[in-house]
This record gives sequence, C-alpha cells and structure tokens, in this order.
Amino acid sequence: MKTGLLIALGGYFVLLAGAGMLFSRKSRSLEDFFLAARSLSPGVMALSLCAAWFGASSILISADEACRTGVSAFMIIGLPAVLTVLLFAFFFAGRIHGLPTISLSDLVETRYGRAVRHLATALIAWYMVMLAASQMVAAGQFLKGFLGTSYLVSVAAAAAVVFLYATIGGLLSVARADTFQFFLLASGICGLCVSLVGRSSFREAGVLASQAGIQGFFDFFHGAGRNALIALSFTLAWTVSPIAWQRIQAVRTAKQAKRGLLASAGLLAALYTLIVTAGILFRPILGAPTEGSPLLALFIASASGPWLGGLLFVAVMAAILSTLDAAVNTGALCLARDVYEQIFPGSSGRRLVAAGRWSTLVVGGAALAVAFRFQDILKTLGLASQIMAEGLFIPGMAMLFLKKKLPAAGLLSLLLGGGFSLLSFLNDAGIVHLGLPGWPRSVPLGMALSAAGFIIGSGISIVRRKRRNPWPSET
Repeated sequence: MKTGLLIALGGYFVLLAGAGMLFSRKSRSLEDFFLAARSLSPGVMALSLCAAWFGASSILISADEACRTGVSAFMIIGLPAVLTVLLFAFFFAGRIHGLPTISLSDLVETRYGRAVRHLATALIAWYMVMLAASQMVAAGQFLKGFLGTSYLVSVAAAAAVVFLYATIGGLLSVARADTFQFFLLASGICGLCVSLVGRSSFREAGVLASQAGIQGFFDFFHGAGRNALIALSFTLAWTVSPIAWQRIQAVRTAKQAKRGLLASAGLLAALYTLIVTAGILFRPILGAPTEGSPLLALFIASASGPWLGGLLFVAVMAAILSTLDAAVNTGALCLARDVYEQIFPGSSGRRLVAAGRWSTLVVGGAALAVAFRFQDILKTLGLASQIMAEGLFIPGMAMLFLKKKLPAAGLLSLLLGGGFSLLSFLNDAGIVHLGLPGWPRSVPLGMALSAAGFIIGSGISIVRRKRRNPWPSET
C-alpha cells in the first residue's frame, strides 16, 4: 500500500508541477504575474476558484463532522462557501472588476488613506499566511500517516511542489494547476460516493447515530448556534478574501466574472453535498471519527482498495494544495504590491516580477513556521478567518460604496477589530492569557468592536470635513 501511494504521490506531483509550469508565460509586470494579464476565461476562473476554496477543511473536516453530527455539517463550511460566491456574483463582481487597482490595499488607500492601507496590508498578509498554514498542517497530518515520514518532512514536501510552479508562473500557473486539481478532487469524491452507496445506507447510519445518542442526525439546522457562528466567521472573512477579488479582476469582463462565479457556486454546492453524504455513509463502515485520524484517511488505508485508494489519496492532496497555492500566490501579491512597491516606487516591471517571486517564497516560509506551531486544521483555518471577519469585513464592504474618504472610520475599525483578532490569536495560541472567548465565540464581539470603530470614525471624519469647509458651495 505504501509503495503504491508513493508512486501515486510522485506521479501527481510531477503532473501538478508540469501543469503549472507548462502554461506559464513570461511576465513583464505585476499585472501579468498576479492577474494573469486579465486573461482568465470564465471556465478557468470557476474551476480554479472552486478548487481554491475546497480545501483541507472541506474534504477532511466536513466528512468527519457529517459522520459525527449528520447533515448539519453542510452549514459549517459548505454553506458559507456557496453563499459567499453568490454574494460576489450578484452584488460585488461588477464593482470589484471595474476597480482601477491591482490589490485590495490599493482600494483601501483610495477610501481611507495611506496609514490605513499599511494596517490593511499587515492584516491581509497575516490572513494569507494563516490560510496557507492551515493547508500545510493538513498536508503534514495526512501524509505522515500514510508515508511514515515525519510531520516536518511531509509539510516540506507538499510545500516545495507548490512553491515551484507558483514562483515561476504566478496566477496563471496557479489557476491552470488548480483547474487540473479540480478534476482530480471531483473524480475522487464521486468515486468515493459510488463506492459507499453500494456498501452502506442512510437508514443504517441513522440507526447507529440514534443508538449513540446523537439527536438531529438528519436535521439540517441541528446545532445551529455553534454552526451559525462558524459559518458567519467564514462568510465574513471570505467576502473580503483577496483570493476571490484577485480572480474576479483577472477575468476579461465583469459579465464573464459573474458567469464564472455562478458556475463556481454550483460546483461547490455539489461537492459539499457529496462529501457530507460520504461522511454520513462512513458511520456504518468506520464508526465515529477519532481525534487525529480523519475518516477519509482511515477509509483509504483500510477499506478502499488500491485503485480507489490511490485516487482518493491524490484527491485529498489536490484539495489541500489547490488552496495552499492560492493562498501563497495572493499573499505574495500583497507583499510585492503593498510592501515592496511602496518602499521602492518606480521600480521596473521585471524588478517587480522578481519581487513577486521572492514574495511567494517569503509567504510560504512564514506559513511553514506557523504550521509547525499549530497542528489543528479547523482551528488554524478559524483563526485565519477571524482576522478578516473582525478586522476588514466592515471597512472592506463599506469601501465598495463610499464616494468620499473616511480615514478615521477605516483606522478605528481596523484598530479595534483587527486589534481584537490579534489578542484572540495570542490568547488561543497560549502566548498570553486574557480570558477572551475562543473562536468562533469571539467573532460577534470582534465584529461589534469593528462596527463601533467605523461608526465613531465616520462621525470624526465628517466633523473634520465640515470644519475644513464650513460653508456649502452655492449652486
């Protein structure tokens, strides 16, 4: 089994690197490198965005949660993923695509000023590092159980392949590689469900859940309190996710971006439905999940057979690495555009592309460091979402509709919401002990602080504007 999985993994890594590098082309500017020269088709956008958002928590955690609690597991990650993409399609795609900016921080500066831009850049870079780290944690935990390698070696091996094609080809390589990975993960999940339907049943799963004292196994809204907080955290964070904004801007027209988003929403809904179905059908075969052993990994090792096992093994890795490469690439855009170019304005296109490649390695290296500290997939992903939900959601959504600068609003909202998310992160990491509620219970408090900061700051900005111009112009 180990030899077969090594062969499957080696072949997958070669094909993945080849898919990323084959479609790369010479980049002459940051727009070429990080927006694929705005040339992505709606199909490539849809498949790459779907793969980028269907990551480790989607394929591993969703299956375990479905086996443990039933159909309500769809609410945790599936619902916010689909809902967020639909929000982009119907409300934000046109505005985002029409922005004369490259990065999210560019827009922050036009609405709130340069000081707020720097704070937003730090917040976005931190988020992308944490998101990438969550996928590295998943890769390390998953590979070490099968290959017998250490967690460190497993993480490094998976990250090295991503660094290779992401550094060479930028977003175009990442999008093409993620399109290839989408078909792998979709094939694996479909094959899994076909196999389980012939060996298990919903009725048997329900009976076993009832015997175990589990209530509401087939109630979508069971446990809605906790699930809604998690879904809220993810939805708010992903609505201001630079990954989606980057892909919307990389498509030729706003109409094509909307088409790609709608297709991605449909694909995500189908994938999450299938993985939740698989999780429910796991219960009669594997029983309840245990700590540190994802059911999908147990199924591959003990109950799948060599061919389906190899396909599922690669599918899990495709889900993990497609999110990892997107996070690393978008984080690198933040560093290259919002740090390097701000320090060295007027740099040539080639110099900026080189900075983008080095930024890819910096973001990846920082994510590796975090992955060695946190080894819980859902918690790491939750801490990442908390950063954006509490720090940037309110000022981020407001800036799409603002027509005048409100620097104090952006500053106070980021300071209060982002500052609270930093304290929560340090508290959850055990670095400081402040007695703060853990994620996801911390999200409403952080959002309230961010909203209060925005409201107070808006009042300050309006008062300052009136003092500078006390007399309205005559018409």
